[in-house]
Amino acid sequence: MHTKLQAIHKSIEQSLKKNYVDALTLALTINDKGEPENFEAVGKQILASDSNIDAVQLVPNGIIRYTYPLKGNEAAIGINLFNDKKQRPEALKAIKTRKMHFAGPFELKQGGMGILGRLAIYKNNKFWGFSAVLIRLNTLLEKPEIKKLDQSKYYFQFSKINPITKKENFFLDTKTKLNPKNAITSIIPDGDWKLYLVDKKPYELIFPFAVRAFLALILASLIGFLTASFFKKPAELEKLLRKQTDKLLRNEIKFKSIFDQAAVGITYLDSITGRFSEVNKKFCDLTGYSSDELKLLDVKAITHPDDIEKSLDFLKKLYRKEIQEYAMEKRYITKSGEIIWVNITVSALWKEEEATSKHVIIIEDITKRKKADQIIIDSQQRIESLINTVDGIVWECDAKTLEFTFVSKKVEAILGYTAKEWMSTPSFWTDHIHHQDKDFAIQFCAEQTALKLDHDFEYRMIAKDGSTVWLRDIVNVIIENEEVKTLRGIMIDVTKNKEIQKDLNNSFNLVSEQNKRLLNFSYIVSHNLRSHTSNISSIVDLIENSDSEDEKEEMIQLLKSVSDSLNETMLNLNEVVNIQTNVDIVTEKLNLKQYIDNTLTILSDQIQLKGVKVISSVKKDIEIIYNPAYLESVLYNLISNAIRYSHQERHPTIQIDCYTEGKKTVLKVSDNGIGIDLNKNGHKIFGMYKKFSTHKDSKGIGLFITKNQIDAMGGSITVESEPNLGTTFKVYIS
Repeated sequence: MHTKLQAIHKSIEQSLKKNYVDALTLALTINDKGEPENFEAVGKQILASDSNIDAVQLVPNGIIRYTYPLKGNEAAIGINLFNDKKQRPEALKAIKTRKMHFAGPFELKQGGMGILGRLAIYKNNKFWGFSAVLIRLNTLLEKPEIKKLDQSKYYFQFSKINPITKKENFFLDTKTKLNPKNAITSIIPDGDWKLYLVDKKPYELIFPFAVRAFLALILASLIGFLTASFFKKPAELEKLLRKQTDKLLRNEIKFKSIFDQAAVGITYLDSITGRFSEVNKKFCDLTGYSSDELKLLDVKAITHPDDIEKSLDFLKKLYRKEIQEYAMEKRYITKSGEIIWVNITVSALWKEEEATSKHVIIIEDITKRKKADQIIIDSQQRIESLINTVDGIVWECDAKTLEFTFVSKKVEAILGYTAKEWMSTPSFWTDHIHHQDKDFAIQFCAEQTALKLDHDFEYRMIAKDGSTVWLRDIVNVIIENEEVKTLRGIMIDVTKNKEIQKDLNNSFNLVSEQNKRLLNFSYIVSHNLRSHTSNISSIVDLIENSDSEDEKEEMIQLLKSVSDSLNETMLNLNEVVNIQTNVDIVTEKLNLKQYIDNTLTILSDQIQLKGVKVISSVKKDIEIIYNPAYLESVLYNLISNAIRYSHQERHPTIQIDCYTEGKKTVLKVSDNGIGIDLNKNGHKIFGMYKKFSTHKDSKGIGLFITKNQIDAMGGSITVESEPNLGTTFKVYIS
C-alpha cells in the first residue's frame, strides 16, 4: 500500500511541477507595458505539450481576463478572485508565499469540479496578477497509478482543509466510510491535499503462516522467473531511456522557443565566474551585443560603475545562500555606450542541499519610465523652486477636512514654522489662527467654498515666536466632477501694511483731533478776546467823551477791571496751548493714593467748612504712569468741583474708587451734589467757559483744562449725572 500511494503521490507532484513551468512560461508573455503578447499561441503550445491541464489563464489584478481555450470557459471571464469568498483566501496565499499554489477542488463557474494552480506575477516589484493553469478533477484522477489500483482491495481518496470552515472536505464519493486505521496517508504541500489509500480487506492476512508455506512451495519457480526477467531488463531499460530522451528533447525545444521569443531579457549566469552562459534575443537587443559577445563578458562589464557594488553585494548573498532571489533597479552600459535602466529579478537555479552553480536573471527595460520619472522630478523641482521664490506661503489643502497637503518653504520666513511641522498636524491652520479672527476666518472660508467661489480675506495668525502676523489669504477653489475637492492659495504677509495703515489712521485721528481742538480754540479765542477788546474799545470811547474827571476815573477803574479779565483769559488760553503743544510730556510711576491724600489735605479747609464726608477705597499699592502736575490738576479739579457744587439740603458725600476695566485703570469720583442736566448741557460739559450753575466761583475753565490734560496722557473721561442727585466722573488711565 505504501509503494502504491507513493507512486500516486509522485505522479501528482511531477504533474504539479510541470504545471509550474507552464505557468512561468505563460508569465513570460507579458511585455514591458504589462500586456500579454502571443497569449493564444503560447497557450495552445502549452496545452499541446501537457495533457494534464485543461486550460490556461492570465489574471491581471486578480480578475480573469484571458483564458485559452475560451470555448467552454466563457463563464470564467471577469471573475474577481478577491471578491469571491471561496477563492480569495487561497489567492492571497499564493501572493504571500510567492510560490505556485493549487487552489481547490471547487465548483467551477463553467461547470464541474476543478483545480486552479496560480503563480503570482510581479512587474517593477509591484503585484501584476496571476498566471494560472486549470485542471479539471477528472483529468487529475486519470493518473495511471490511480486507474490501475485493484478496486477489490483498495480505494483512493483525497481531502483538504477548507480555508473558510477549517473542516476537512473529502472530494471522491465512496460507498465505504473511511476508517483511518485501515489507511495510509501522504501530503501534497503545493495544494495542501491529503492523499488516502484505504485497505478494503484489512483482515486478509489472518493466515500469514499459510501464505509463507505457499510462498516456499513456489520459491523455486519464482527464482527461475526472476532469472529470465533479469536477462530481459537491459532491453527494457534501453527502451525507457530512449523514451525519456525524446521527452527531454521535446521539452528543451519548447523551452528554447519560449526563451528566445520572451518579451523580456533572460540570461543564465555562472554563479562562480559571473559570466553569461546563455542569453536570449531580447537581452541581446537591449545591450547591443551578440550572444557570442555576451558569453565572453561578465556581469560587471556591462554594469554601470555606480551600481556595481550594490549588485555584487546581492550576488554574494545569493552565492552564500543567504537569499534565494532578489530584485533591483540598475543601469547597463550598452555596446554603443548608451546607458539604459533595467529592472532585474535574479533567482537561484540550485536547491538548498546542492552546490552553488548558476542563477537566472530576468531583465525588463525601464529606461522610458525612468526618463519620464526624471522629467517629472525635474519639473517638480523647478516648480517647487519657483514656488519657494514667491513672496508668500503657497499651499494646498483638502476642501472638507482643511488638512494641508502642501506648504511652501516660505512659511519658515513668515511664521517661523517648517512645512513639516505644519503638515504633521491635520488641524494646524485652525489651531494657529488668532482667537479674535478664528470664527470669522473658518466660517467665511466654509461659506465661500460651499458656494464654489474663489475668495480673498485677511486674518491674523500666531507665529512660532508668539508674535501676531497679519495674512492676506487668496484662495482658489478646485472643482472636480462638480464637487469641491481641493483648495489652493497663497498667504501674503501684510503685517507691515497693517502697521502702516494703523499708523496712518492714528496720525489721521491725531490730526483730526488737533484740528478739532485748534478750531475749537480759535472759536474760544475769537469769542473771548473779541468780547474783551469790544469792552475796552467802548470804555475808551466813554473816557474820551466823559465830561468830568470823576467820570473818567470811574471809566479808568472799569478799564482796569476789563484789562485784568483779559489777562486772566490770556493766562487760561496760554495754559491750554501749553497742554496741547507739549509733545514730550514727562511721566513717572506715581502712587495714586498718595496724590489723592495730598489733594484732600490742600482742600481740607473747604472740606471742613462744608462738612464733606470723603470715602476713598483706593488701595495703597496702586501705581500709575502719569505726569505729576497733570495728576494733581485732575484730582484737584474733580474733588474741588464736588465740594463746590454740593447740595445745600443734604450732607455732602464724595466717593473715590479705583478699579481695572479691560487693560485700563479707572479712577471714579462720585458726589451727591446738585448734578448736571446732561440732556441739556451734555454736549458742552467739557467746553471752555461753559457754566452750568450760578455759583459765584464758577468760571467754566476747570473741566476744559482737566479733559485736555487727560487727553494729552492718552486717556479719556466720561460723566454720569442727574439734576439734584449727583455726578460721577470716570477717568480712564492707559
